[in-house]
Amino acid sequence: MLKSQRLAVLPIDSYDLDSELTIVDHHEYQGEYDALTFGSWSCHVLANGSGTDSDIAFRPHGDELALTELGKRLPNIMSIVTNHFSLDRLQWVRIFSLRDGGMAPHVDFLEFEEPGTRLQVPLRTSEESLHSENNIVYHLRRGEVWKIHTTDPHSVGSTSDIARLSLCLDFSDAEEPIEIRGDVPATEPVRIMGRPEPTEAEREELLDSCRQLSAATMRPAFRRFAETHFARHVHAREVFDWYVEAARRSGDDAMVAKAQAFRTYCIEKRSLGETFEW
Repeated sequence: MLKSQRLAVLPIDSYDLDSELTIVDHHEYQGEYDALTFGSWSCHVLANGSGTDSDIAFRPHGDELALTELGKRLPNIMSIVTNHFSLDRLQWVRIFSLRDGGMAPHVDFLEFEEPGTRLQVPLRTSEESLHSENNIVYHLRRGEVWKIHTTDPHSVGSTSDIARLSLCLDFSDAEEPIEIRGDVPATEPVRIMGRPEPTEAEREELLDSCRQLSAATMRPAFRRFAETHFARHVHAREVFDWYVEAARRSGDDAMVAKAQAFRTYCIEKRSLGETFEW
Protein backbone atom coordinates (compact mmCIF):
# COMPACT_ATOMS: atom_id res chain seq x y z
CA MET A 1 0.00 0.00 0.00
CA LEU A 2 1.35 3.41 -1.00
CA LYS A 3 1.97 5.60 2.05
CA SER A 4 2.79 8.75 0.11
CA GLN A 5 -0.37 10.76 -0.55
CA ARG A 6 -1.65 13.01 -3.28
CA LEU A 7 -3.08 15.90 -1.28
CA ALA A 8 -4.29 18.24 -4.02
CA VAL A 9 -3.93 19.47 -7.57
CA LEU A 10 -2.88 23.06 -8.22
CA PRO A 11 -3.98 25.21 -11.20
CA ILE A 12 -0.45 25.14 -12.52
CA ASP A 13 -1.41 26.34 -16.02
CA SER A 14 -2.46 29.70 -14.59
CA TYR A 15 1.20 30.51 -13.90
CA ASP A 16 3.69 31.63 -16.56
CA LEU A 17 6.59 29.33 -15.74
CA ASP A 18 8.48 28.63 -18.99
CA SER A 19 11.11 31.37 -18.72
CA GLU A 20 11.69 30.66 -15.03
CA LEU A 21 12.08 26.92 -15.57
CA THR A 22 14.74 27.76 -18.16
CA ILE A 23 16.58 29.77 -15.48
CA VAL A 24 16.57 26.67 -13.25
CA ASP A 25 17.83 24.56 -16.16
CA HIS A 26 20.95 26.75 -16.36
CA HIS A 27 21.50 27.25 -12.63
CA GLU A 28 24.69 25.72 -11.24
CA TYR A 29 24.44 22.83 -8.79
CA GLN A 30 27.03 22.44 -6.02
CA GLY A 31 26.99 18.62 -5.92
CA GLU A 32 25.93 18.22 -2.29
CA TYR A 33 24.07 14.94 -2.91
CA ASP A 34 26.42 13.35 -5.45
CA ALA A 35 26.99 10.23 -3.32
CA LEU A 36 23.30 9.35 -3.65
CA THR A 37 22.70 10.29 -7.27
CA PHE A 38 23.56 9.08 -10.75
CA GLY A 39 22.99 10.58 -14.16
CA SER A 40 21.75 14.16 -14.12
CA TRP A 41 20.15 15.03 -10.75
CA SER A 42 20.52 18.42 -9.11
CA CYS A 43 19.10 20.58 -6.32
CA HIS A 44 18.38 24.32 -6.50
CA VAL A 45 17.40 26.41 -3.46
CA LEU A 46 14.83 29.20 -3.71
CA ALA A 47 14.41 29.87 0.01
CA ASN A 48 15.99 28.60 3.22
CA GLY A 49 17.07 29.88 6.63
CA SER A 50 20.18 31.68 5.43
CA GLY A 51 19.18 33.17 2.06
CA THR A 52 22.34 31.67 0.54
CA ASP A 53 22.20 29.79 -2.79
CA SER A 54 25.02 27.45 -1.83
CA ASP A 55 23.25 26.39 1.40
CA ILE A 56 21.41 23.40 -0.06
CA ALA A 57 21.85 20.53 2.43
CA PHE A 58 18.59 20.01 4.29
CA ARG A 59 18.50 20.58 8.03
CA PRO A 60 15.72 21.72 10.37
CA HIS A 61 16.07 25.33 11.48
CA GLY A 62 14.23 27.99 13.45
CA ASP A 63 15.22 30.93 11.26
CA GLU A 64 12.84 33.06 9.24
CA LEU A 65 12.46 31.85 5.65
CA ALA A 66 14.70 33.94 3.37
CA LEU A 67 14.78 34.08 -0.43
CA THR A 68 18.03 33.16 -2.13
CA GLU A 69 19.28 35.03 -5.19
CA LEU A 70 17.78 32.27 -7.32
CA GLY A 71 14.45 32.58 -5.52
CA LYS A 72 14.38 36.31 -6.24
CA ARG A 73 14.70 35.52 -9.96
CA LEU A 74 11.71 33.17 -9.88
CA PRO A 75 8.71 35.28 -8.75
CA ASN A 76 6.10 33.19 -10.53
CA ILE A 77 7.32 29.93 -8.98
CA MET A 78 7.45 31.60 -5.58
CA SER A 79 3.89 32.82 -6.18
CA ILE A 80 2.82 29.17 -6.36
CA VAL A 81 4.27 28.74 -2.89
CA THR A 82 2.80 31.87 -1.32
CA ASN A 83 -0.61 31.59 -3.03
CA HIS A 84 -1.27 27.97 -2.06
CA PHE A 85 0.66 27.25 1.15
CA SER A 86 1.10 28.81 4.56
CA LEU A 87 4.65 29.95 5.28
CA ASP A 88 4.37 29.46 9.06
CA ARG A 89 6.14 26.09 9.18
CA LEU A 90 7.87 26.24 5.80
CA GLN A 91 11.65 25.88 6.14
CA TRP A 92 12.98 25.04 2.68
CA VAL A 93 11.89 25.75 -0.90
CA ARG A 94 13.92 23.83 -3.45
CA ILE A 95 13.60 22.54 -6.98
CA PHE A 96 14.91 19.08 -7.81
CA SER A 97 15.99 18.56 -11.41
CA LEU A 98 16.19 15.07 -12.90
CA ARG A 99 17.18 14.05 -16.41
CA ASP A 100 18.25 10.55 -17.46
CA GLY A 101 19.25 9.54 -13.95
CA GLY A 102 17.98 9.10 -10.44
CA MET A 103 18.74 8.60 -6.77
CA ALA A 104 19.68 5.57 -4.74
CA PRO A 105 16.79 4.34 -2.60
CA HIS A 106 17.11 6.17 0.70
CA VAL A 107 15.38 7.15 3.92
CA ASP A 108 15.28 10.86 4.71
CA PHE A 109 15.76 12.48 8.13
CA LEU A 110 17.76 9.56 9.62
CA GLU A 111 20.18 12.05 11.15
CA PHE A 112 17.49 14.14 12.84
CA GLU A 113 15.41 13.51 15.95
CA GLU A 114 12.10 14.22 14.23
CA PRO A 115 11.09 14.04 10.58
CA GLY A 116 9.35 16.96 8.95
CA THR A 117 6.76 17.03 6.18
CA ARG A 118 8.00 17.02 2.58
CA LEU A 119 5.75 18.00 -0.30
CA GLN A 120 6.60 17.77 -3.98
CA VAL A 121 4.85 19.50 -6.87
CA PRO A 122 6.13 18.69 -10.38
CA LEU A 123 6.40 21.85 -12.48
CA ARG A 124 7.65 20.05 -15.57
CA THR A 125 7.59 16.29 -15.97
CA SER A 126 7.20 13.42 -18.41
CA GLU A 127 5.83 9.89 -18.36
CA GLU A 128 9.33 8.49 -17.88
CA SER A 129 9.86 10.33 -14.58
CA LEU A 130 8.90 8.11 -11.66
CA HIS A 131 8.93 7.94 -7.87
CA SER A 132 9.12 4.80 -5.76
CA GLU A 133 8.31 3.75 -2.22
CA ASN A 134 9.24 0.30 -0.91
CA ASN A 135 8.06 -2.00 -3.74
CA ILE A 136 5.70 0.49 -5.45
CA VAL A 137 6.53 2.75 -8.40
CA TYR A 138 4.26 5.68 -9.21
CA HIS A 139 4.10 8.83 -11.33
CA LEU A 140 3.55 12.39 -10.12
CA ARG A 141 1.68 14.46 -12.69
CA ARG A 142 2.40 18.14 -13.28
CA GLY A 143 0.69 20.27 -10.63
CA GLU A 144 -0.13 17.42 -8.27
CA VAL A 145 0.79 18.07 -4.62
CA TRP A 146 2.25 14.97 -3.01
CA LYS A 147 3.18 14.35 0.61
CA ILE A 148 6.19 12.06 0.27
CA HIS A 149 6.49 9.29 2.85
CA THR A 150 10.16 9.86 3.57
CA THR A 151 10.82 7.39 6.40
CA ASP A 152 10.51 4.25 4.25
CA PRO A 153 13.02 3.57 1.45
CA HIS A 154 12.04 5.63 -1.58
CA SER A 155 13.63 6.81 -4.77
CA VAL A 156 13.19 8.68 -8.03
CA GLY A 157 14.31 7.82 -11.53
CA SER A 158 13.89 8.95 -15.10
CA THR A 159 14.97 7.77 -18.53
CA SER A 160 13.84 11.02 -20.18
CA ASP A 161 16.13 13.58 -21.81
CA ILE A 162 13.66 16.28 -20.69
CA ALA A 163 14.61 17.59 -17.26
CA ARG A 164 11.88 16.98 -14.72
CA LEU A 165 11.65 19.94 -12.35
CA SER A 166 9.84 19.31 -9.07
CA LEU A 167 9.14 21.94 -6.43
CA CYS A 168 10.08 20.54 -3.00
CA LEU A 169 8.65 22.15 0.14
CA ASP A 170 9.90 21.10 3.57
CA PHE A 171 7.78 21.97 6.59
CA SER A 172 8.48 21.39 10.27
CA ASP A 173 6.35 18.77 12.08
CA ALA A 174 5.47 15.48 10.43
CA GLU A 175 2.07 15.15 12.11
CA GLU A 176 0.40 18.53 11.62
CA PRO A 177 -1.60 18.71 8.34
CA ILE A 178 -0.54 21.21 5.66
CA GLU A 179 -3.22 23.68 4.58
CA ILE A 180 -3.47 23.99 0.79
CA ARG A 181 -5.42 26.88 -0.72
CA GLY A 182 -6.84 27.37 -4.19
CA ASP A 183 -6.56 23.79 -5.41
CA VAL A 184 -8.68 22.30 -8.19
CA PRO A 185 -10.47 18.93 -8.34
CA ALA A 186 -8.38 15.94 -9.38
CA THR A 187 -9.62 14.51 -12.66
CA GLU A 188 -7.39 11.43 -12.88
CA PRO A 189 -6.65 8.60 -10.44
CA VAL A 190 -3.27 8.19 -8.78
CA ARG A 191 -1.00 6.48 -11.28
CA ILE A 192 0.68 3.30 -10.05
CA MET A 193 3.05 1.69 -12.53
CA GLY A 194 2.96 -2.02 -13.24
CA ARG A 195 6.30 -3.85 -13.40
CA PRO A 196 6.99 -7.49 -14.22
CA GLU A 197 8.80 -9.74 -11.78
CA PRO A 198 12.50 -10.16 -12.56
CA THR A 199 13.44 -13.46 -14.10
CA GLU A 200 16.13 -15.58 -12.51
CA ALA A 201 18.26 -15.02 -15.61
CA GLU A 202 17.97 -11.24 -15.23
CA ARG A 203 18.88 -11.45 -11.57
CA GLU A 204 21.91 -13.65 -12.24
CA GLU A 205 23.14 -11.40 -15.04
CA LEU A 206 22.92 -8.37 -12.77
CA LEU A 207 24.73 -10.08 -9.90
CA ASP A 208 27.46 -11.31 -12.22
CA SER A 209 27.98 -7.80 -13.59
CA CYS A 210 30.12 -6.96 -10.52
CA ARG A 211 32.71 -9.72 -10.74
CA GLN A 212 35.32 -7.12 -11.76
CA LEU A 213 34.10 -4.51 -9.26
CA SER A 214 36.68 -1.94 -8.15
CA ALA A 215 36.75 1.29 -6.18
CA ALA A 216 36.50 3.20 -9.47
CA THR A 217 33.47 1.28 -10.73
CA MET A 218 31.40 0.84 -7.55
CA ARG A 219 29.32 3.98 -7.93
CA PRO A 220 28.48 3.61 -11.66
CA ALA A 221 27.83 -0.10 -11.13
CA PHE A 222 25.13 0.69 -8.56
CA ARG A 223 23.12 2.58 -11.19
CA ARG A 224 22.02 -0.66 -12.84
CA PHE A 225 20.67 -1.96 -9.55
CA ALA A 226 18.73 1.24 -8.89
CA GLU A 227 17.30 1.26 -12.42
CA THR A 228 16.21 -2.38 -12.10
CA HIS A 229 14.00 -1.30 -9.17
CA PHE A 230 12.00 0.90 -11.58
CA ALA A 231 11.86 -1.62 -14.42
CA ARG A 232 11.10 -4.77 -12.41
CA HIS A 233 9.04 -5.54 -9.31
CA VAL A 234 11.96 -5.30 -6.88
CA HIS A 235 11.67 -3.78 -3.39
CA ALA A 236 13.84 -0.74 -2.68
CA ARG A 237 15.59 -2.62 0.14
CA GLU A 238 16.24 -5.56 -2.16
CA VAL A 239 18.29 -3.29 -4.40
CA PHE A 240 20.92 -3.20 -1.64
CA ASP A 241 20.65 -6.93 -0.94
CA TRP A 242 21.46 -7.63 -4.56
CA TYR A 243 24.25 -5.06 -4.64
CA VAL A 244 25.96 -6.55 -1.57
CA GLU A 245 25.61 -10.06 -3.02
CA ALA A 246 27.05 -8.86 -6.32
CA ALA A 247 29.99 -7.29 -4.47
CA ARG A 248 30.68 -10.65 -2.82
CA ARG A 249 31.08 -12.20 -6.26
CA SER A 250 34.01 -9.87 -6.85
CA GLY A 251 35.90 -11.75 -4.15
CA ASP A 252 37.12 -8.44 -2.70
CA ASP A 253 36.26 -7.91 0.98
CA ALA A 254 36.79 -4.15 0.64
CA MET A 255 34.09 -4.00 -2.05
CA VAL A 256 31.69 -5.96 0.15
CA ALA A 257 32.34 -3.66 3.10
CA LYS A 258 31.80 -0.58 0.95
CA ALA A 259 28.52 -1.95 -0.44
CA GLN A 260 27.31 -2.73 3.07
CA ALA A 261 28.33 0.73 4.26
CA PHE A 262 26.38 2.32 1.42
CA ARG A 263 23.27 0.37 2.41
CA THR A 264 23.68 1.57 6.01
CA TYR A 265 24.17 5.18 4.93
CA CYS A 266 21.16 5.19 2.60
CA ILE A 267 18.45 3.37 4.53
CA GLU A 268 19.60 2.42 8.04
CA LYS A 269 21.70 4.94 9.98
CA ARG A 270 23.75 8.08 9.45
CA SER A 271 24.87 10.90 11.70
CA LEU A 272 24.40 14.63 11.30
CA GLY A 273 26.81 15.98 8.73
CA GLU A 274 27.98 12.52 7.67
CA THR A 275 28.95 12.10 4.04
CA PHE A 276 29.58 8.94 2.09
CA GLU A 277 32.83 8.63 0.16
CA TRP A 278 32.81 6.16 -2.70
